[in-house]
Amino acid sequence: QVPLVESGGGLVQAGGSLRLSCTASGRSFSVYAMGWFRQAPGKEREFVAGISWTGGSTYYTASAKDRFTISRDYAKNTMYLQMNSLKPEDTATYYCAARGPRPMGVPLEGYNYWGQGTQVTVSS
Repeated sequence: QVPLVESGGGLVQAGGSLRLSCTASGRSFSVYAMGWFRQAPGKEREFVAGISWTGGSTYYTASAKDRFTISRDYAKNTMYLQMNSLKPEDTATYYCAARGPRPMGVPLEGYNYWGQGTQVTVSS
């Protein structure tokens, strides 16, 4: 298992920003692709953004593109999701996930390991 712990969620007004962090403990996730997913009440969990295990490729869904930025810091064993221009429809529990080792590109599914989630609430 690769324990993943998310942090950085909270309550923010529409138009505001949050930065989510996902830290792996116990082992390195340097050879894992990483992703952010979210699940709103009554909806299925959906992929938001991902980054390849090399860090050289990223992928965003249409709703995240141009507003969210995914990044990773190998030295800190941490992945980030910078979220700007937040909208009420971004309200959800956000989960980080890892898939590996060494998958091709940015996987949209098939993630092996998951965090417990962090709540993001955007008020209008």
